[in-house]
Parts: sequence; C-alpha cells; structure tokens
Amino acid sequence: MAEALTGVPKPEDSWKGSGVRVIPGDQLDSNTAQTPGMDRKAAINFARVGAQKLWAGTVTIHANAKTGAHHHGHLESIIYIVSGKARMRWGEKLEFTAEAGPGDFIYVPPYVPHQEINASEDEELKCVLTRSDGEAIAINLPDVEPAEKPETVYWVDPTHPHPHDHTH
Repeated sequence: MAEALTGVPKPEDSWKGSGVRVIPGDQLDSNTAQTPGMDRKAAINFARVGAQKLWAGTVTIHANAKTGAHHHGHLESIIYIVSGKARMRWGEKLEFTAEAGPGDFIYVPPYVPHQEINASEDEELKCVLTRSDGEAIAINLPDVEPAEKPETVYWVDPTHPHPHDHTH
C-alpha cells in the first residue's frame, strides 16, 4: 500500500484509472440535448469522468442566436471565447452590457439575471463553458423583458430553456 499525499492509504494502482484524465477534443460527447441554434458537447461531467462538482464542455452558438432572460441558481459559470463575438446583458432589467471576443473569459455569478447573445449576424460563436456543478439549472425570468429580443434562433439547451417555457 502506498500513501497518498493526504496520508490516506491507497492501493498502488488506484490512480491509474481514476487519476488524471485527458479528454481528446475530437472525442467530446454530443449525447446531450441538441436544439436548433446550438451545438453542445460535454468533455467533463459525472458520466464521463466521475466529476462531482464541475461540468465542462464546448458550445457553438449559431449566428444571431439569443437566450431569453434567465439565471442559473446557485451555479457559477465561466465562458471562454474561442472565436466569434459574445454579448452579455445582465442586471434586474438587463441594463448592463459587455462584449467578449477570442481569448476573453466571462464570469457569471450565481442568481445574476442575464441574457447571452451571439453578437454576430453571420459568424458562429465558439466557447468553452464550465459550471460549478454538473446539475443543469436555468430559471427563466418571464417578467424581465429581454434587452435584445430573441430572434431567428433561440439559444436553447438543457440549461437554457425556451423563453416561453415557464416550467423551470
């Protein structure tokens, strides 16, 4: 028996299969809810690697796609922009705005009302998304008028329900 750095005895090979994992970019899991306007693929989650407190994957949002107003409950989210231009609106009336481009990170704190927007009318927005839990939480805010009306294609997935779906 070897001892882990924490002093807890571990079998010699216990980390061989459950230690560090590399998930090749061409082996992401597209077995997630797919809807028009977005393509989400999981890299890190409970089902794939046993992650207890994180979800990470890629998101490709079609040109001109926008969510309705929502928040993600207690979850923290980090969005890394790979290519394209993202626009975020947030606040009680979505009165604040910021844009992000390739190489930028966006942090969305718990319970903050926000709207996610592909700011380009003709270019996909490619992102890496990380959440502080594997749980998919999205609370639609039907009483908050979206700062930019969702049009053409809604950005809808397991954590972004359709703006007219009041069941979440």
